[in-house]
Amino acid sequence: MHLNHKNIVVAIVDEDTALLNLDREGFKENSIELFTFESLRELTSFLKSNIPDVIIIAIEKVEEQSIEIIKSYKSKKKEGLFYLLVSNDYDVVDIASEDIKNIVEDYLYKPINPIRLKAKIDLAIGKFHSQNRSLQIVDPIVRQSKPFFIFRSVAMQRALANLTEIALSDQTVLITGETGTGKEIVARAIHSLSRRNQGPFVPINCGAIPESLIEGELFGHEKGAFTGAIKTRKGKFENAHQGTLFLDEIGDMALHLQVRLLRVLEDKRVFRIGADEPIPVDVRVISATNTDLSKSVSKGIFREDLLYRLNVLRINLPPLRERREDIALLARHFFERTLFEMGRKAPYPEFSPETLYMLEKLPWKGNVRELRNVITRIATLFPTDAKKVFPFHVLQHLDETVVDNKNNFKQDILQESKYYLIPKDLPLSEVETIIINKTLERTGGNKSKAAKILGISLRTMRRKVNK
Repeated sequence: MHLNHKNIVVAIVDEDTALLNLDREGFKENSIELFTFESLRELTSFLKSNIPDVIIIAIEKVEEQSIEIIKSYKSKKKEGLFYLLVSNDYDVVDIASEDIKNIVEDYLYKPINPIRLKAKIDLAIGKFHSQNRSLQIVDPIVRQSKPFFIFRSVAMQRALANLTEIALSDQTVLITGETGTGKEIVARAIHSLSRRNQGPFVPINCGAIPESLIEGELFGHEKGAFTGAIKTRKGKFENAHQGTLFLDEIGDMALHLQVRLLRVLEDKRVFRIGADEPIPVDVRVISATNTDLSKSVSKGIFREDLLYRLNVLRINLPPLRERREDIALLARHFFERTLFEMGRKAPYPEFSPETLYMLEKLPWKGNVRELRNVITRIATLFPTDAKKVFPFHVLQHLDETVVDNKNNFKQDILQESKYYLIPKDLPLSEVETIIINKTLERTGGNKSKAAKILGISLRTMRRKVNK
């Protein structure tokens, strides 16, 4: 068998028919050559004459033989340090042997989603092609150039099920969802997967720019069109020519501007302010809103004909509370990414089971953005000698706005924890005291060890114990 070395070669070992029957043509379009095997024996035979860029082995297949296979593979392909462990549940990863943890590059969770698999592979391959280590950093879920999604929830799989087909179309797209759910990330992904991906992606927040300025921002102006117009300026539509224009918070656009936008969508021509002649534009428009535009139409503040134009294709993103199984994945990603950006080296501290339980129970009204901000704060201030992230670390970095009543954030969050059983109706300060005392019990009263476990200094530990 001869491999096409212009492609990325991926070998997968699993008995899961859904994984083994993945659409190879879809991967070929992304320069990925996919080989699937049901057993380690088949993989071993393949490796005798081929050296893939990526090897993925299901956790059920991980045994001493597979560890030796990967070690041998790495000795032959120094730059191919990419062994992606496929697991049914993140808890399985927590109990993986140290040998596995030392060689695994990243985790991919079942059920397999082709988009997510492509993203993981692309991230891994990008690491050894990059000469600049900073290029390994991925934006919360998507990088500027290529899409990266982090999820395993059914809700997100449904939301993004037709993403590729939507991207390959050139129709308008309306992305709906609460604030912080990742609407711009999805818009960038659509652009990256589209035929326009060599063109510009131009975002504009319709609600963040004053009404008096947004017309010029969108459509541009001629020199002398108004006081202060000392030179001709292109608008966002012209800047997005042969690319994608992303209109965020489209529901905040004034009615008279909606009329102009509708005309541009229909005529594919734009008039700068003060211009006599139109300028042809070739632009795909993706818009987003956190409001119900049909209700806005009923109230007379949004044009029905414009809604029809913008809503040809639609993606509705679920709030984080409807995809709680993704919280652990996202938290790990934000935590490790922040430590990496700070220059910390792997292996990175893990989240304790009770911490993950806490994170999954929080309401996260600000969705993924809010989770990212909290985890980034935790990581930024995380002690260099701490080995695990405990509830204590989360509690001290929660905003008052994260929960309706911070002092009531106890029983339903922590009582079911297998390490810390918190009595009902305690103020937050007493929750902290209980966690410290429980940790001291586990260390036999050793304040130094307890401080290290909780990630605080010995001085802070003594102060909290003595107060």
